[in-house]
Amino acid sequence: MGAACKKAALFYYMEKRTEIGSIGEFGLIERLAKSFSSHQSWTTIGIGDDASSLHANGMEVVSTTELLIEGVHFDLSYSPLPHLGFKIVSLALSDIAAMNAKPAQISIGLGLSNRFSVEAVEELYTGIKQACEEYKVDLVGGDTTASPQGLIISVSALGLVDAKNLTKRSGAKPNDVICVTGDLGGALMGLQSLEREKQVYLANPTMQPELDGKSYVVLRQLKPVARFDIIHELSEIGVVPTSMIDCSDGLASEIIHLCNASDTGARIFEKNIPIDDETYLSATEFNLSPLTAALNGGEDYELVFTVSQKDFEKVEKIADVTAIGYMTDVKNERVLVMKSDQIVDLTAPGFGEK
Repeated sequence: MGAACKKAALFYYMEKRTEIGSIGEFGLIERLAKSFSSHQSWTTIGIGDDASSLHANGMEVVSTTELLIEGVHFDLSYSPLPHLGFKIVSLALSDIAAMNAKPAQISIGLGLSNRFSVEAVEELYTGIKQACEEYKVDLVGGDTTASPQGLIISVSALGLVDAKNLTKRSGAKPNDVICVTGDLGGALMGLQSLEREKQVYLANPTMQPELDGKSYVVLRQLKPVARFDIIHELSEIGVVPTSMIDCSDGLASEIIHLCNASDTGARIFEKNIPIDDETYLSATEFNLSPLTAALNGGEDYELVFTVSQKDFEKVEKIADVTAIGYMTDVKNERVLVMKSDQIVDLTAPGFGEK
């Protein structure tokens, strides 16, 4: 292509420029996805859920892909490579859990700059192997290429679920109980603690990190665990959630996703949102609301799901599950009821805003 053609092409694409931040991450996904349709009859879920799915002999094969870029999604100044290896597998498999599926296979793609040695890559794969053993998944392939700078990681994951047990974001009904696993906000406070210690080190490399009392939140950031234990417990008691999503972008965002997909409203209660004591203390230390950390922090990789009132009688016996609210038939109602009884709208930060 000649120089004039290149300039013309560049000019064509630059005639109109919409900033990604103006429509947000999810607006971008929606905009790109709307022009695509499924060509295969066995594709049962396409773009717009935690994972895609195809039907095969009474089973659903669910798949997902995660892309992580150094300096955007992780910082190697405080992320040990084995921890990072474990984390990247957990991130991808958390989407498989959110479909009520069991994990089966993963593949890894790496973009490596010349600052990474063979030994460094082996350290990364030490964590990947630990995750494979933890989740009983097979590493079946991938790709490795050069990166102009830093580390780029892509993880693809496959899982299996009986077709009748597949759980989407779109199945919730009014009066269904909204449940969450574990506790929320810890990963953000772990990140805040690590970032603070990084800045202290940069100012004075002789200083030792002070992370006393932060072991829980730091681990929540560096080495999250996908909640297949809950998937197994739900299976054992014979409950299939009506909808489900993993909590990667913060509770508020996930509730809004479930409402949009299920065409419902939601009402959750501040007093019921589970926040660990260490998360609470860390948030107050940083002059941050613990509630804000839980609602908008992200990276907790807990499960947010809904069940019928009837099934909740079984679910409430699971130790690490908390009911935080219920779905409503008011479609534009996505609200948080404060301890003071004040009602506020749930909002979620978009792409580039968090």
